[in-house]
Amino acid sequence: MARPVIISVDDDPAVLSAVERDLRKKYGRDYRILKSDSGAAAIESLKQLQLRNEAVALFIADQRMPEMTGVQFLGQAGAVYPEAKKVLLTAYADTEAAITAINRVGLDHYLMKPWDPPDEHLYPVLDDLLEDWKAHVRLPYEGIRVAGALWSLQSHEVKDFLARHQIAYQWLDVESDSKARALVEDYNKGQLKIPAVFFPDGTVLVEPTTKELAAKVGLKTQAALPFYDFVIVGGGPAGLAAAVYGSSDGLKCLLIERQAPGGQAGNSPKIENYMGFPQGLSGGDLARRAVTQARRFGTEIISAQAASKVRVQDKYRVVAMADGSEVSCHVVLIATGASFHTLDCPGAAELAGAGVYYGAAHTEAFYYKDQDVFVIGGANSAAQGAIFLTRFARKVTVMIRGAELTASQYLVDEIKANEKIEIVPHAEIVELHGQGRLEETVIKNNATGEMKTLPGAAMFVFIGARPHSDVVSGLVMCDEKGAILTGPDLTKDGKRPRGWPLDRDPFILETNVPGIFAAGDVRHGSNSRVASAAGEGGMAVALTWQYLKTI
Repeated sequence: MARPVIISVDDDPAVLSAVERDLRKKYGRDYRILKSDSGAAAIESLKQLQLRNEAVALFIADQRMPEMTGVQFLGQAGAVYPEAKKVLLTAYADTEAAITAINRVGLDHYLMKPWDPPDEHLYPVLDDLLEDWKAHVRLPYEGIRVAGALWSLQSHEVKDFLARHQIAYQWLDVESDSKARALVEDYNKGQLKIPAVFFPDGTVLVEPTTKELAAKVGLKTQAALPFYDFVIVGGGPAGLAAAVYGSSDGLKCLLIERQAPGGQAGNSPKIENYMGFPQGLSGGDLARRAVTQARRFGTEIISAQAASKVRVQDKYRVVAMADGSEVSCHVVLIATGASFHTLDCPGAAELAGAGVYYGAAHTEAFYYKDQDVFVIGGANSAAQGAIFLTRFARKVTVMIRGAELTASQYLVDEIKANEKIEIVPHAEIVELHGQGRLEETVIKNNATGEMKTLPGAAMFVFIGARPHSDVVSGLVMCDEKGAILTGPDLTKDGKRPRGWPLDRDPFILETNVPGIFAAGDVRHGSNSRVASAAGEGGMAVALTWQYLKTI
């Protein structure tokens, strides 16, 4: 932990040096001693310390300074660091000002100059003040701080990005924390620009892009090599399994993930039916373990980087990135997964990130403590989210279009046994209401036509799945929903797909373009289970070796 700071301020160089000398001699081991020759310069130093979230324990300021007196400085400094102790250096004639300052700025002590010897006149006073400060201070958080608003979509995206990369941060809500709001406005010259991300080194990112944030926290965003044996696009369970098995088999592997490892599963608060974990584990924990394992075997992982297009060039496959860079390889695995459908009703777009979230129960649940929330969907992800939300919310209303939940039976049983959860069948979302945040949801019973308006602070949506196959659109064959066709699904009436160049059928996970495979939720026929996706990722590696024997 960084040492707390003691700041001395005096325009007289001789006095300032003497104060610094005495402070450093007694307190230099436990405190960082800073000095300034003017109140204005000291205030600027305080603002930099505040950006770095450093603690200030004590101010010692001379009263007779031009432009800003010691009392004026202590008043301004106390607004920035209200818990710091305040000491005024005075001459005999300044005694009245010192007494006045006790009431005006909360002065803790005034010292007459000169204070020699310090062992008798300086240190006993400061010892008492510093001991009192240590007994009552709450030491500041030393890591990353995110200042934003609960109803800001970009603030939500920053929190979600950091959480899914297992990067600790402190949340500062500018709507409920006046100090956080003042910190942001001071940095932005009076403007409230959020989110603002404050780092321990004093740097600040305001409204950062995902790529800017990734680069700042030390994530790799660029490929190190121009060529790899095996390029995996997507870091969900299928992609991570392929990375682990591919790199452990000796393939030179690159994994490209546009957001954060884990995919949809990475948002799951608890996966209880994954073999080998009888007590269950979170999707974030599973992703973290897989990333560590893949890297240990040599997989190169780049984050916050989108693959924009895949093309064929002679016998190689080329993956173009959104930033214009490219990598070539022998084999590409498309494991980009699928995302939840967005709501298509009035108010949904306006309230995205302001009470309406797609997935994200793990990230946002805490902020809806003792409030009523909705979960839309009845499959495993929705059920897991609903169960997790009951740890915080007063009531969780699960809305499903059909008559029954479609989740695994163990989740259905748990939901029905939970007194905080109410299931509303035949529910169709008609409209969302709220001024800057979700307040009400209008639903229609699609069996009876009855309309109902329900109050609620947040909605977590887990409906449908849209395969992310854009990266190979126009190159490989997909079904009407955009899921990639592979293996037997490519053959019709015993005939191989048109343009197939090899004297063999496509492998089971291979697309109509040799050397391009698909696994997980982006593939037609997948069953949206973590274990199945991981199994397909491992299978893709075995098929890759078979393919490499033919080129």
